[in-house]
Amino acid sequence: MVNFIKENKLILFYGISLALLLFFLKWLEMRLLIINHTFEIYIGAIAILFTGLGIWLALKLINPKIETVVIEKAVYVQTSGFSINEAELMKVGLSKRELEVLQLIAEGLSNQEIASRLFVSLNTVKTHSAKVLEKLEVKRRTQAIEKAKRLSLIP
Repeated sequence: MVNFIKENKLILFYGISLALLLFFLKWLEMRLLIINHTFEIYIGAIAILFTGLGIWLALKLINPKIETVVIEKAVYVQTSGFSINEAELMKVGLSKRELEVLQLIAEGLSNQEIASRLFVSLNTVKTHSAKVLEKLEVKRRTQAIEKAKRLSLIP
């Protein structure tokens, strides 16, 4: 090995010199590239920064923090011995058939199902439903059910 180095000393010297010269030239080329294209490099750095910011923001928006809000509302508990409040029934002025329709509405039946169960026409059920809403002074079926429960007209 020592003989090989002594015999090829000049070739190794030229080879190492050319490698150092090539390294130096590449270093100069990179330096000049940075100096000549500074604007493009800054634009690229800003683009990378905003791309990272966009990805981070998108991940935050996809999985937002969820805040749970507890709302307390009075619950009407049905007792086993339910009795209709006759005074309120007279005050509101519901007929027996209207009260039956109201109870079936409270069970969640549609107008067609109520008509089938009471053996009346669909128009009759619609008329009774409209009268119930009018007499209870509400606009929706759900409001009628809630008010009727509050007045103890239905369980």
